[in-house]
Amino acid sequence: MTKIDKIMSYLNELFPEAECALNFNNSYELLVAVILSAQCTDKRVNIVTKDLFPLANSPEKMLALGQERLKEIIHPCGFFNTKSKAIIETSQDLIDRFDGKVPSTLDELTSLKGVGRKTANVVIANAFNGQTIAVDTHVHRVSKRLGLTSENSTPLKCEMNLLSVIPEDKRSKFHHQLILFGRNVCKAINPKCDECQLKNICKFYKYANTNKKSSKNIIKKGK
Repeated sequence: MTKIDKIMSYLNELFPEAECALNFNNSYELLVAVILSAQCTDKRVNIVTKDLFPLANSPEKMLALGQERLKEIIHPCGFFNTKSKAIIETSQDLIDRFDGKVPSTLDELTSLKGVGRKTANVVIANAFNGQTIAVDTHVHRVSKRLGLTSENSTPLKCEMNLLSVIPEDKRSKFHHQLILFGRNVCKAINPKCDECQLKNICKFYKYANTNKKSSKNIIKKGK
């Protein structure tokens, strides 16, 4: 069994039903939810969008709501000034260029104001059933620790590395599994290395144990 097969097999055992944790009913709601999720938990976003989406679940309704009211609603998500501006600008862009519809391709999505590659990939995978891998902090960290991408790789390089080894029909699910693994096992601080079945192929664990004098601090602080 290859290294990637071992990783995929273990993640399938841990998270067989991994899927998007954000609540949404259409592609526009998902786009807004992903923008709100930057440096915010999915749980918090879902609480906020439970109030937001009944008022504004389309670009037209969002513009009618207005940025000031939007700020008030999304305040608990943090960075509400930046996020509200991005949502309003994206909504206007959708109306002006795409007849109010969320496009389904990477190039079109990333051409929208306020939409980056990670956000676009999440929308493609979850709103349009595309097989992509969005690289957030969890995916990037875990990929580096497991040696799926280089230590100094950028998110884009990490994405390309993962796409080269993950079968196309498994990419979207693998992305969600890596996120859950990063949140629950391979945490940034105090990762649960002792109970992880991937430690024998983990570069992070190997490094920590070949530097025993500082291994406790390495494991505690994360890398």
